[in-house]
Amino acid sequence: MTLIIGKACRRAWLLTMLLHAPTVLSQARAACDQPLPAAQQQQRLKTMVLAGTGLITLWGVTNWDYFSRSPQSQSEGWFGPNTDEGGVDKLGHLYSVYVTSQALGSLYEHWCFNAEDTARYGALTSFAIFGYMELGDAFSDFGFSYEDFIANAAGSAASYYFSSYPALAEKMDIRWEYGLKPQQADVFTDYENTKYLVALKLAGFDATRQGPLKYLELHLGYYARGFDDPTQIRERNLYLGLGINLSELFRLAGYNKTATLFNYYQPPGTYIATD
Repeated sequence: MTLIIGKACRRAWLLTMLLHAPTVLSQARAACDQPLPAAQQQQRLKTMVLAGTGLITLWGVTNWDYFSRSPQSQSEGWFGPNTDEGGVDKLGHLYSVYVTSQALGSLYEHWCFNAEDTARYGALTSFAIFGYMELGDAFSDFGFSYEDFIANAAGSAASYYFSSYPALAEKMDIRWEYGLKPQQADVFTDYENTKYLVALKLAGFDATRQGPLKYLELHLGYYARGFDDPTQIRERNLYLGLGINLSELFRLAGYNKTATLFNYYQPPGTYIATD
């Protein structure tokens, strides 16, 4: 268990990215007279990837024993009752890559990439950086995880489609919920206090775009409990919920940065649900 927690803990750096994302997103639509030339795009992309992989290499060699052994791989399972976290950690990988892709894509938009390149390179850059981390795991005691790699790919693909089809992003969000009773200091591995969900926003549909229904949304979520304590019964739960569209409320009040944050984070107590 210590090994698994240590592996997942490396996503904690994403907290800075996540908290900064609303600012990046709100500032991304800077005035661009023309798209950034292709040569400058490629140079900035190379710099971003090299910076990300370089930091991972440096930290991995000094703290995670990267390149200390021959490459190895392992299967960690998906959502089964005998896995380490009931699959919530795999959703954590998906969500981490998704949010990082969105934030990087917004940065590229701020740099005057065109819309298609913003979607494509935001997703690919994030996938490359997280994929490199998985490759580094292969040369350490962690081992390469097929499930983590596939979850990363799913998060990257989700970001690409959400960015490529704005109408889809108006209708759906992928969110992370962190509860009010923390179990440990690292929120990203506190799976006993975590939920992941997809929200269907009625404000994105023509039939409900006007009127009070636009402030409502439907949730489909997943969480697991009891996996960190051998004395507890292990539970894996799907749930349906009816929530309040906080993004619409804050946008109505003029708080656009806060409104953007709630496209990615679901505060507890803002919906009713049934497992």
